[in-house]
Amino acid sequence: MLAGCGAAVVAVGAAAPGASAAGGPETDLAYHGSAALSGGRVDLLLTPHNHGASAVPDSTVRLRWSEPLADRQVLPEGCARAAERTVTCRVGALEADRAGEPVGLQVRLRGVPSEVLLELDTVADGGVADGGVEDGGVEDGGRGDGPQRVLVLDTGDTYYF
Repeated sequence: MLAGCGAAVVAVGAAAPGASAAGGPETDLAYHGSAALSGGRVDLLLTPHNHGASAVPDSTVRLRWSEPLADRQVLPEGCARAAERTVTCRVGALEADRAGEPVGLQVRLRGVPSEVLLELDTVADGGVADGGVEDGGVEDGGRGDGPQRVLVLDTGDTYYF
């Protein structure tokens, strides 16, 4: 399996539990689920998890694909096409240290690639700092938790993350 994710929150110094070093509330959002690719169609099921000490009043996940999406997509309520390779889905409020509601969708790719790389990241989290230390990315405003990445091969097999 070529998929994986991990995240941790480390409290150092005088920071209070549930607060970031800057003094605001802190979360650690991650997405767990499965993806399968077959003939240019991806079936995706994900569940958002807030592994942090503070609740998130509202959140949105961005799903970016390494291959362009087909022009026409039928997306579930709460999801919208954001760009040629991007879909966003509202995942809503997340309690501290709890899972949210599952989001399931099916997307069609423009072609029939042998593999597709999916990147998942949070684009709106209700103004709460994400304290994850996943992979040191700076694309997320310097928070250091970068997108989760899942490589899905066109085998029809389910890849878990």
